[in-house]
Amino acid sequence: MKALQYRTIGSRPELVEIDTPTPSASEILLRVTAAGACHSDEFIMGVSEEEYYFKPLPLTLGHEVAGVVEAVGDGVTGVEVGESVLVYGPWGCGRCYQCAQGNEMNCEKGMRAPGIFSDGGMAEFMIVDDARHLVPLGDLDSVTSVSLTDAGLTPYRAVKSALPKLTPGTTAVVIGAGGLGHVAIQILKALTQATVVALDLGDEQLEFARKVGADHTFKSEPAAVDSVKEITRGLGADVVFDFVGIQPTADLAAGMVATAGHVVVIGVASGAVPIGQRTVPLDVTGRAINWGSRAELIEVVELAKRGAIEIHVEKYSLDEAPQAYENLHAGKIRGRAVIVP
Repeated sequence: MKALQYRTIGSRPELVEIDTPTPSASEILLRVTAAGACHSDEFIMGVSEEEYYFKPLPLTLGHEVAGVVEAVGDGVTGVEVGESVLVYGPWGCGRCYQCAQGNEMNCEKGMRAPGIFSDGGMAEFMIVDDARHLVPLGDLDSVTSVSLTDAGLTPYRAVKSALPKLTPGTTAVVIGAGGLGHVAIQILKALTQATVVALDLGDEQLEFARKVGADHTFKSEPAAVDSVKEITRGLGADVVFDFVGIQPTADLAAGMVATAGHVVVIGVASGAVPIGQRTVPLDVTGRAINWGSRAELIEVVELAKRGAIEIHVEKYSLDEAPQAYENLHAGKIRGRAVIVP
C-alpha cells in the first residue's frame, strides 16, 4: 500500500510502498478515507536527532484519521465491517486513573498516538489498537469531518475548560486563526455569549477569522495589546487562547489578559507565559491543553452534526501529500489540509 512516511531526521516526508498491515486479535484494520495534515507533524519533523523522542523512524504520519472498518481481529466486538468512523488519537493504556476517566491524552504510562508514537493514517490502510478508539461518524462526510479529531477536539477542550470565565459580557481572544484557531472561534460562538477577538498576521487570515465569526480582528503584533484593552474598557481579555505558542504570542497573552483572567496555551512551541506576582495581573491562571477526552470528541461530533462548527479544508490526494506539507510549512493552508487516499 502507499503511505506517507517521515524516514530520516531533518528530511521531508516521502511517499513509499509498504506492506498492508494485518490486524491481530484485538485490532481493527481501517481503510483510510481521509487524514489531516497538522502543524504538529511539522514540529515532529523539525526537531533534532538529539531531541527526537517519537516512534523510531520510519514513521507513517497522520494523527487525524477517518475511515471505514475493513477487517477486525477475532477478539474485537462492537464494531462492524463497513462502519464509517473517526479515530480518537491519544491512545492510552486504558487502565490507569486518567484513562478510566476517558482522559487518555494524560495516560500515566504515556500515550501511543498514531502518527506520533505509532504509525498513523496517512496511508491507504492503518491499524487501530482498540475498538474504544473509534467514534461513529454517522452521516458526516469523512473529508470535512476528519479534523474534528484534533483541530476540533483540542480547541473544544480549551474552550470548555475556560467556560466558567466566559460569562455573558466577557471577552475571549484567539491568537492564530488557522487550523485550530478558526474552529475555536466557532466553538466560542456556539457555547458562549462572549465577545470574540482574533489575532493573526495577515489581512487574509483576519478576513477568514471574521468570516467564521470573530467580532473583532487585529494584527498579531505588540499594538494588539492596546487594541484589546481599548475594546474592554482598559481591563483586558478575560480569556486568551494562544494557538501559536511561540514567545511573541505568549508575550501578547501575558500583556492583554485581565485581572483574574485565564490564559490557555495550545500551540506546540517553546513560548511560555510566566505567572507570578509581577509578571501578569493578579489571580491570573494558566493552562496548557493537549488534545481532549473521548467523551469530548463525541460532543464535538454532535456540534458538527448540528452545523455549529465547520472545518475549512483543502483536499489533496495521497500522491499530492508531500506538496500539502510544503504548503503547510510555507503557511499557505487556510484551515486544514486533508489527504484523501
